[in-house]
Amino acid sequence: MIASTLTEQPGILKSAALLPPRLTLGSTMVVHGISKLKKEGTEKHVPFFEQLGFKPGRPWVLALGITEVASGISAILGVATRITALAVLVTQAVAIGKVHGSKGFNNQQGGYEFNLALMGSALTLLMRGPGSVSVHSVLESRVKRRELRRFKLLPRQRKGSWLLDLLG
Repeated sequence: MIASTLTEQPGILKSAALLPPRLTLGSTMVVHGISKLKKEGTEKHVPFFEQLGFKPGRPWVLALGITEVASGISAILGVATRITALAVLVTQAVAIGKVHGSKGFNNQQGGYEFNLALMGSALTLLMRGPGSVSVHSVLESRVKRRELRRFKLLPRQRKGSWLLDLLG
C-alpha cells in the first residue's frame, strides 16, 4: 500500500531526495563541532592540532568547531548549502591529508572511509543544492514572487536572486 502510494507520486520522493544527505551530513558536522567547542574537547584537540602543525592549536580548534557547527546547521536547514559543502570538502580533505590518508581506507583502522562518505554527501549538495524541502526553497519562491510582481519579469529575465541561486 505504501509503496504504491509513493510510486504514484514520484514528486514527493524527488522533493525529499536531498533531505537524507542533508540531515546526515548536518547532524554529523554539528556533533563533531560541538565536541570541539566544549572545554574538555578543546583541551583534548589543541595538542593534537599542534602536533599536526596547526600552531597555535586553540584558535584552529575553535575555528574548526565553529565551522562544523555552522555548516551542520546550514545543511540541516537547507540554506547556503553550497558554502557548507565547500567547507566540508576542505575540512575533510585536510583531515585525510593530515591524519587518515596514511592509515588506508578502512575506518576501523583510522582510515579515510568515513571522510569520503562525508565528502560524497557534500559533493551531492554542492552539485544539486538543498532540494525543494529546504529553507532555501522557501526563500527562493518568495524572492521570485516578489520579483515577478514588482518587475513583471519572466523567470528567465529575473534579476536580484542570483546570490540566492549561488548559495543554493
